[in-house]
Formats: sequence, structure tokens, C-alpha cells
Amino acid sequence: MFCCLFVFTAGLAPQATAADGIPNRGALFRIEQADGKAGNVTWLFGTIHVGAKSFYPLEPVITAALENASVLALEVDPLGSQDDIAGAVREFGMYPAGRGPASAELAAAYRPRLERLLRQYDVPPASVAPMKPWMLASLLTVREFERQGYQTALAVEVWLSQGARARKQKIVELESVQAQMALFGRMATSDQALFLQETIEAIDGREQASDARAIASAWATADRAALDRIADKTAADDTFSGRFVSRVLLGERNPLLAERIATLLAREKQSVAAIGVLHLVGKDSVPELLRRQGLRVERVY
Repeated sequence: MFCCLFVFTAGLAPQATAADGIPNRGALFRIEQADGKAGNVTWLFGTIHVGAKSFYPLEPVITAALENASVLALEVDPLGSQDDIAGAVREFGMYPAGRGPASAELAAAYRPRLERLLRQYDVPPASVAPMKPWMLASLLTVREFERQGYQTALAVEVWLSQGARARKQKIVELESVQAQMALFGRMATSDQALFLQETIEAIDGREQASDARAIASAWATADRAALDRIADKTAADDTFSGRFVSRVLLGERNPLLAERIATLLAREKQSVAAIGVLHLVGKDSVPELLRRQGLRVERVY
């Protein structure tokens, strides 16, 4: 079960390497007007949402683009308003007072499995009692990846945001944390419970770790064929979670992301837009949608 919100990276295969020996990561596209008259360029970079110290610095092409850009555009700035983030979590990820816990929504067979995972991750049950099922599923996913040595604090978006702040560079958000969490929060409670149950199944069955290693290797080595295979598998995943990722987290968001990146291109002489790498692959990916708008889209790697 692939999830575009929580993936991690590891060097697991031969790497496409820049001239100075720093490996390419993820995917990189160069976007400009088809006639080239405006002279504006947006670099579109695929990210992952947790990481490790070994991922940095990035290779020279994207590093130079970042240094020369007037604007860095992110899905959501992880170092932005923490009050906004906390408010979105309360609104969409937490039960109202007196409701919960999420385990009450699970089929009986899953409740001891959830308790075991919480013990495994050293998470006190009382601390997650207010969480809705989808939020608890997200927490379990992150904790599983942390157990393998990867950290949200070292996510590519965090590294990019820190760099932009050091350069005193403008940061814009292509989405909002409220809009992202609302996609999960609008799920019926029964669907959220199914989402959590499938997360438990994926962790217990090691499927989640296996899929994460696949996307990790593809991102860490800028492996285009592997990323295409992941896109195909994601599109074919007929679990509830798989359909949610394909139809909602990708299908509903990609057109808006493409529209806002096109607006960024029209407005800024040089900019960088960095979004999750799964938005950059597949039939209706953001680069493909930008091509359909008549823009020139070149894949660098």
C-alpha cells in the first residue's frame, strides 16, 4: 500500500550521479512557456516527507536553481505557522471532547493488534485516545519509519524551507495544511476505521516496509523506470487506502497543484516548486497536466 504522504528514502541501488559525485534524487523537471518569449523558468522537484542526514546536500542543478530562484513553492511549509498546523489537527484529526478512542471503531480482531503496535512504538494509549482513525493510522506509519531510522525532522521539505530562510528567500504554499487534512477528515468514520485497519495489516504484513523501500530506492537513485512502476502499482491498488491515494490524494490535488505552478511560472522569472514525487509520475501527473496547458516540460532526471 503506497501512501504519498509518508514515504522515506534509502540508497538501495546504483545511483545516477552528477559530475561532482553527488547523486541525483527524486525527479526534476524544467518548465517554461512553449514559445520561450517570457523567459520565465520554474524548476519542479519531487520530494519525500521524511529523511536522513545522508540525503544532503542535493545535486548541483537543483542546488543552483534554489540559489537563483526568487521564490520557493512548497505544498505546505512545514516551518510555517505552527498555530495553523495545530488548528488543522484539532479540526480534522481529533474527536470532539467526549468522543473516541479510534479503537472503538475497529473490528474486534484489530483492537489487540493496535494495542500491540502502540506498545511496540512506545506510544501511551491515552496520548492517542483523542485521535480520529485516519490520524492514528498516519501516526503508526510515521512511527514505523522512525523505527527504521528515518525522521520527519529531516524531510526534504524541511531542508528546503530551512535553506530558503537562510537565503531570506520568499516561500509560498501551493496548498494549505487545512485543505490537506480536510481530505482525510471528510472520510466517513467507517472509512477511517477501514483506513486504519489496512494500515495495521500493511505494517504487520511488512507490505508497508517493502513498498517504502521500493519508493525509497527509486527516489534516492532518481530511477525513472522504478518511479513509473510505482505509479502503475499505485493506480492499480484496489484497497480502500489505495483508491483513496489515487483518487483523492493524487487525482483531486494534481490539477490544483498544476494550476498554481502555472501561475507561479507566469509571475516569477525563476522559481522552484517542490512537491511529493508521486505527484510527478503517472498518467495524470502534474508535469503531464502542465504539458496539456501548452507549457514546455523537460524532464532533467
